[in-house]
Amino acid sequence: MKFLALAASTLLATSVSARSSLFGGLPAVASLDDSLSVPGENPLLHCQDPKDDILELEKVDLNPNPPKAGQKLVVTAKGTLKKDVEAGAKIHLQVKYGLITIIRQTVDLCDNVQNVDLECPLKKDNETALTKEVDLPSQIPPGKYTVVADVVTKDDEKITCLTATVEFHRGGDTAEQMLSDVKEGL
Repeated sequence: MKFLALAASTLLATSVSARSSLFGGLPAVASLDDSLSVPGENPLLHCQDPKDDILELEKVDLNPNPPKAGQKLVVTAKGTLKKDVEAGAKIHLQVKYGLITIIRQTVDLCDNVQNVDLECPLKKDNETALTKEVDLPSQIPPGKYTVVADVVTKDDEKITCLTATVEFHRGGDTAEQMLSDVKEGL
């Protein structure tokens, strides 16, 4: 579970919408509807029905939600693994700025869980809760960012696949914050 929060916090530092497969045979992002929403205060969606995912997410909260440029993003997450996750698991990551892919990489999951004081193998049935802080840069170019993180075992079994879209505006405000500020001024 902690690996997901690490991935999510890193991904949401900048975010973007995929409709096609990211890496060859990986699944395309399903139509985005409320049934795919990750529980909690966050913009996260499952890429597809998570019923067969190894990671069962109970809740992910972002503060602030949506993330804001120049502010600290605090991610709290809680979930359970349905089976052990061994060395060799991967995170396939894609970040888009509008329609332009700005990051496409595959990273080793076990190397990254060390950043949240875990090590592989990650054991099943252990409910895990964590908090991770990420300092978002103040100079995030305005626009819509979409992130997709497809996390798989060494045998390509789906651990989870998450996507999020965040829109940043000049001065670091998101569209929701700007609308809120306008309403307060009325």
